[in-house]
Amino acid sequence: MSGSSGGCWRCLPRWLLVLILLASGLALGYGGIVLLMQGGSMYYLLAGIAYLVLAVLVAKRKSCMALVSLLIFVATFIWALVDAPELTFWPLLSRLVVPALLLMMTFWSGSGYSGVSTGARRFYNWGGAVIFLALLATLIAAYFPHGEIRNQVAISENAAAAQESARNPADWAFFGRNQHGTRFAPYTQINPDNVRNLQVAWTFHTGRRTSGKAIGVDENTPLQIGDKLYSCTPENLVSAIDADTGKLIWRFDPKARTAEHVTCRGVGYYDMDKDESLTAAEKAAYTEPVCRRRIVVSTVDARLFTLDADKGTLCPGFGNKGYVDLKTYMGPTENSKRYHPTSVPVMMGHLTVVGGWVRDIVHGEPSGAVRAFDVRDGKLVWTWDIGKPDGLAKPGQNYTLETPNVWTIPTYDKELNQVYLPTGNGPPDYWGGDRNQIKEKFGAAVVALDASTGKLRWVRQLIHHDVWDYDLPSQPVMYDVTNDKGQKVPALIQTTKTGQIFVIDRRNGEFVTKVVERPVPTAPAAEGEHLATTQPDSVGMPSIGNETLTEQRMWGITPFDQLYCRILFKKSVYKGRFTPPGAQPYIEWPSLLGGMNWGGISIDESRNLMFVNDMRMALRMQLVTREQAKQYKVSTDEVPGFMGTIRPQVAGIYGGVKIDILQSPLGVPCQQPPFGTMSAIDLTTKQLVWQVPLGTVQDTGPLGIKTHQQMPIGMPTLGGPTATASGLVFFAGTQDYYLRALDAKTGKEVWKARLPVGSVAAPLIYVSPKTGKEYVVISAGGTSHATDVGDYVIAYALPDKK
Repeated sequence: MSGSSGGCWRCLPRWLLVLILLASGLALGYGGIVLLMQGGSMYYLLAGIAYLVLAVLVAKRKSCMALVSLLIFVATFIWALVDAPELTFWPLLSRLVVPALLLMMTFWSGSGYSGVSTGARRFYNWGGAVIFLALLATLIAAYFPHGEIRNQVAISENAAAAQESARNPADWAFFGRNQHGTRFAPYTQINPDNVRNLQVAWTFHTGRRTSGKAIGVDENTPLQIGDKLYSCTPENLVSAIDADTGKLIWRFDPKARTAEHVTCRGVGYYDMDKDESLTAAEKAAYTEPVCRRRIVVSTVDARLFTLDADKGTLCPGFGNKGYVDLKTYMGPTENSKRYHPTSVPVMMGHLTVVGGWVRDIVHGEPSGAVRAFDVRDGKLVWTWDIGKPDGLAKPGQNYTLETPNVWTIPTYDKELNQVYLPTGNGPPDYWGGDRNQIKEKFGAAVVALDASTGKLRWVRQLIHHDVWDYDLPSQPVMYDVTNDKGQKVPALIQTTKTGQIFVIDRRNGEFVTKVVERPVPTAPAAEGEHLATTQPDSVGMPSIGNETLTEQRMWGITPFDQLYCRILFKKSVYKGRFTPPGAQPYIEWPSLLGGMNWGGISIDESRNLMFVNDMRMALRMQLVTREQAKQYKVSTDEVPGFMGTIRPQVAGIYGGVKIDILQSPLGVPCQQPPFGTMSAIDLTTKQLVWQVPLGTVQDTGPLGIKTHQQMPIGMPTLGGPTATASGLVFFAGTQDYYLRALDAKTGKEVWKARLPVGSVAAPLIYVSPKTGKEYVVISAGGTSHATDVGDYVIAYALPDKK
């Protein structure tokens, strides 16, 4: 820094600083007036006036301008300390960085004015330099995680549990590895000390379609059966892969196509010789030379088929020429456009249970009926149809239309011979003024059926009269949990889009951990609507990412987009969780995106730790009448595909619902970071152990432009985690293109590998029966709505010892 008039002010012409201050003052002043009229903070109007005054002082080269700028910053600093909901990095950054930049520029500009004393000039130059260094330090700090939570919870090691899990079959034969769904790999070869040495062992290309319409999203977790992996693409192209080399063994293409919600989360596996539900005589009666071991697939064009696990050929005698048509009796599916499976066929001995996704737009949508088929011949065994008197459809009957559906993954309980169905709602999603008692009882509930007959055992509803699209999104996980009396209970753990976790006794549907009915707002309600007055609140388990929003929690990279978000918030109806949908713009938080979504949880059975990832994306929604709906473009794309459009929602007087992410003009979510986390919960104490932001802005950013910066702000997540007995948690479902390993006890990132495209699948971990080598495998096909799409299945392993 120089004490002469040739200082840093030459870097910024006076007229440019005046324009910046004028623009800042006008933006803050005008926005401040609008916000104040909505009952919001007065700061922005006062700041706008102050910066307009400062612009005049700079234009007139008044010597007091630097002092005035300093006073503005000091006042802003004090306001920020009072206004910020937490005195943490991201809330303070959005309030203070731009004022600090303006102060620095004013200081440096003032140092060049004639008539300024040498001491004042030195103060301005050095003051500007100090602010510059502080801003530089702030930039550096942005590359470190903030908002982490770590609680002092004693984690108990349970070697016996890990050993018991290790005695289970070594294959990854279910979506969550075993029938319980815990997604726990009881292996220790890869551990926190050597995970940094992981390297790519092989890469397989699935051959999926990566361009054109309706290519879908790769959400597949392959199965591992012995020395083979079985993978599927969004359009159900099935491949058998050598588990040690990644080489193709066989591939089968059912040529499945559909228009919407194109995905395959996995396939099912059946081994007749290991099936305890069949007698020896029944096994001996099957004399075909193929298909004693089968891969079971449900397709996006609503078919069910089985393949010989070794040859990849259609199984003879199954269905009609190898296929069962799942559209039969389901109603107006529009050739699968309005109905098709999006889940994994869940095996229940020689039966497989199949649910399906329903479009949820109008009355008269296809049925949400759930069916069980015999995997040997494809014959229908039972159909759970709540519209029938006893809840079961008779052969040849059409199924009841628009009943609650099961689009996510059921869970089979072999010991109790029950299957647990996490349901959605009978359409339409956002208005239920004329729902019948059957819909009201079974919507957004966990339903237990007899696995052999489909008869109802019990039902436990977790959202009453759901008009928020809070379908239960994830597979219920079976795990023994202690109740408040210290008794170990065979439990079912169900995560929800609301950020709540429910623990249910799987024998009878009673809650294991404490749940209370909380009053919720019922006004303003949509015309013709009747809302539930209470909702279940799982107070016995931690809630994740569902704190009440306030004006102060509105965020932005700068004060300008933060101001925009505050105005948007104040102009919206928001009554907290379960804000009633209506004709005025309202905020849904947590949103229909989650909270938790379909990826589900993982449980480290050796430490009694549960891991759950979440996303935090508030939505601004509005029901529009049928007449108003004519003004909008109609879209049935998934969020954010219908931003600025309306999603058809024909119910009552309404013709659609306008759904937008609550975000600034820069495309940044309005609520403060993190936008996605990973959390660990101790299932002994039911306490949160740690929570860390997950994901950086490297492959996304403002206006959808990639920043290429590894700032760990915490981004929305999909997919699920996988835990190992060695104390690691693997996860890939972030917005940046990485597979990560976290320390199970602390949440600290101990390894990450760059992927060619993003991933929203859960990792598969197995030990090869041939080589004894442990592999971590991830399907990487691109994140939801990303332009970077691929067809990769990538395996990582430790290098061979020399």
